[in-house]
Amino acid sequence: MSDSGVEAPSHSDVSQVVEDERARVFASLASAFAADPLMRWFFPEAATFLEAATGDFYDAFGGGAIAAGTAYRTPGFEGTALWYPPGLGPDEERLVESMITTVRPSIHEDCIGLMGEMEKYHPKDDCWYLAVLGVDHAYQGRGHGAQLMKHVLAKVDDLGAKAYLESSNPLNMSLYKRHGFEEMGIIQCGSAPPVVPMLREARV
Repeated sequence: MSDSGVEAPSHSDVSQVVEDERARVFASLASAFAADPLMRWFFPEAATFLEAATGDFYDAFGGGAIAAGTAYRTPGFEGTALWYPPGLGPDEERLVESMITTVRPSIHEDCIGLMGEMEKYHPKDDCWYLAVLGVDHAYQGRGHGAQLMKHVLAKVDDLGAKAYLESSNPLNMSLYKRHGFEEMGIIQCGSAPPVVPMLREARV
């Protein structure tokens, strides 16, 4: 059962995202992150947020997972998880360029500082990196986030690998902890809201 009492969907129903589903995936994520503290610090104006969430900014951060074949969705695009396997990650150069052109100049320095602090916590050895996990607001609380987590973590465990993420929303912490992620510290820079790096050690 999910937290809401609704029967949770099975992780076996999760599908790999293909290229022509990119627009639907980012539309769902835009809904998922409409009230996310970090995203709305980046983009407090609704129009700018929607443009960034469905355009170059989010694509630079998580879109590479689609090309890598490690992006997953629920059957009706209710939720999406963008994972990077070891050796891959966000397009940092493109992300910085997008940030400079879309984020208000008054927080540019804090943005760059935040990215630097995030890099310090990112494991140096091989790990799977969950760049983005989001569930469309209309479908939250029905177990879709857990469905996505179980699907990929089963693969990660089969490989005996670590998993890592950064949580930008306190409301998601319980989900991550239930699936074995542990807090590593708190990342904060200037006016940015806190971000919590979390590591899940390899399961033998």
